[in-house]
Amino acid sequence: MTKREIIPCLKNAEDISYRDFQANLIPGIDRRRFIGVRTPQLKAFAKEISKDKKLSSAFIGSLPHKYFDENQLHAFILNEIKDFDECVTRVSEFLPYIDNWATCDQLSPKVFAKNRERLLPYIDKWIKSEQTYTVRFGIGMLMRHFLDDDFDIKYPQAIAEIKSDEYYINMMIAWYFATALAKQYEAILPFIEEKLLGAWVHNKTIQKAVESYRITDAQKEYLKLLKIK
Repeated sequence: MTKREIIPCLKNAEDISYRDFQANLIPGIDRRRFIGVRTPQLKAFAKEISKDKKLSSAFIGSLPHKYFDENQLHAFILNEIKDFDECVTRVSEFLPYIDNWATCDQLSPKVFAKNRERLLPYIDKWIKSEQTYTVRFGIGMLMRHFLDDDFDIKYPQAIAEIKSDEYYINMMIAWYFATALAKQYEAILPFIEEKLLGAWVHNKTIQKAVESYRITDAQKEYLKLLKIK
């Protein structure tokens, strides 16, 4: 496969019904930018392309992409990069071009899990960005990698300080705190009790936590009492 063959390969895997489903699920993007390649096929393409360093470098170096599916493929290729320095550089290059929640949330390089401490300065920069999906990505990295053994109260404190009118940032903040309640309940509960989040994020956090199977029934009932009316 060559770089010129990538888009024809994607179009050969087109699924019209899936394309229409995606276009409805991801508002704000021109429907003509969706090809309709299913995720397992995109991941298979990414693994194939990643085997050819010259090809993968050519593709991920050709920003911006025209199609949503290309951005998805780009994210999956980045997920496969094994060298941390190369990966975080490529991720930083790609983030300004992410224009939807789906691509943002699919981007989760495997190498980051093995280099958490080295990742932190980048996360700190990302969550302070003025770009919606860069902030969302940074919050997502704290949620994925720093709610277990590497948890520190300074991480939710930093996220609580993020104030935004952007729906996709606020939804990720709520997702973060709902997940944090499931994993670090005692440490996170004061953020809810003291109403340190905006009203919408506060209530959405409680809603998502109550929907979680990882929160006990007693905890759910208490959280419901804390909703802002």
